[in-house]
Amino acid sequence: MKKFASAAVAALLPAISGFAYAQDTAPPGEVMKLYDIANAPSPERIRADIQTLVDFGTRHTLSETESDTRGIGAARRWIFDEFEKISAECGGCLEVMYISDTIEGEDRIPEPTEVVSVIAIQRGTLDPNRFVMMSGDIDSRVTDPLNGTDDSPGANDNASGMAGALEAARVLTKYEFAGSIIYAGLSGEEQGLFGGEIVAAHALEEGWQIKAVLNNDMISNIEGIDGVIDNATVRVFSEGTRAVETEREAYLRRFTGGEVDSPSRNLARYIDRLSDDYMTNLDVMMVYRLDRFRRGGHHRPFNEAGIPGVRIMEVHEHYDRQHQDLRTEDGTVYGDTMAGVDENYAAKLTALNAITMAGIAGAPPFPANVEIEGAVSPDTTLTWEKPANSGNLAGYRVWWRLTTEPQWTHSRFVGDVTEYTLENIVIDNYFFGVSAVAQDGSETPVVFPGVAGRF
Repeated sequence: MKKFASAAVAALLPAISGFAYAQDTAPPGEVMKLYDIANAPSPERIRADIQTLVDFGTRHTLSETESDTRGIGAARRWIFDEFEKISAECGGCLEVMYISDTIEGEDRIPEPTEVVSVIAIQRGTLDPNRFVMMSGDIDSRVTDPLNGTDDSPGANDNASGMAGALEAARVLTKYEFAGSIIYAGLSGEEQGLFGGEIVAAHALEEGWQIKAVLNNDMISNIEGIDGVIDNATVRVFSEGTRAVETEREAYLRRFTGGEVDSPSRNLARYIDRLSDDYMTNLDVMMVYRLDRFRRGGHHRPFNEAGIPGVRIMEVHEHYDRQHQDLRTEDGTVYGDTMAGVDENYAAKLTALNAITMAGIAGAPPFPANVEIEGAVSPDTTLTWEKPANSGNLAGYRVWWRLTTEPQWTHSRFVGDVTEYTLENIVIDNYFFGVSAVAQDGSETPVVFPGVAGRF
């Protein structure tokens, strides 16, 4: 009798939409190389690079450009040369270039000034026009935003982010990935985010499919002005809704959800999950805000161009070390010098960037045109499209969580299909999404259904 019952149940299982397939399809396991990547960044190399950038005296956008030893011109040429050296070590695997434009008539750039960023591209083997990008800022400033002559070391803000991008390139160019990686040194941040604006416009013009921008701005300070010392937490800021959302799209989102599921927000969740899975002694604090209160960073121009992006940075800032003339007043030392740099923390945050880029670049193309239906039904059905260049695809994973949960809590690997029904999971009670999984386990961030979540 028991044998007959088991056979009857087995015969019924294929009729239950997706259930039998999910049970018979084993998902890929952990991405073992991410453990090695997480331990690869060198604190010593990062500190040395920060020191080199500090030694240029000032890297202000309006500073000297002809000198080989001082000013932003010397700094950007050194960064270009460093990327070229890294490329030589990997057999020419990086395309190194300048991207620039002339800015004038702005409050902080009154006279015509060429804003020049340095870009290095590591092309993917299967999907070379799909990118993930890590950026740091080249420029620095003191108290007066127009002062391009006085010393402005900019050790933490933001030689640390720039050094992190260089170190990530040294680490990741030892590997090949399906998708492409951009390592960027952006200029003009302190004068109005102009470098990011110029690079974002260039990317759109060239048709680059940038799926994620990791903006690193101040990643080496562990001592806050609030007296807290914290070397085990990192903030990730992300916008809640897409900056390019139309009025019609906002109207639809009101009834279907997506206020906390922009691609940038799901990128932040992805970073948080990878940190939990592949790193130790680092907790991601997701901040549901574009940036710090009424302040800005170089991911913003990418967001404004419709490109997903987040800001990665320290948790406890020290304002005496930001945008300050070098001085001592009443026993308080002001200025952004090497004294505020913790290279071990910078290496840890660089590792977080590196595993994130390796995960996204190693993944298949993101599931396209994810949609959902299930109104007035006990079941929820997700559909999506499989893009071209999916040669490394193992299959897709569907995700869901309660609407009040900050992180995705439930998932099911469903294989190489483009539709899946979650039976007896009511659409009204959860948020849903889909990710693409590679044969080696690399996975995309979760894509929320509809335009609101589209990467």
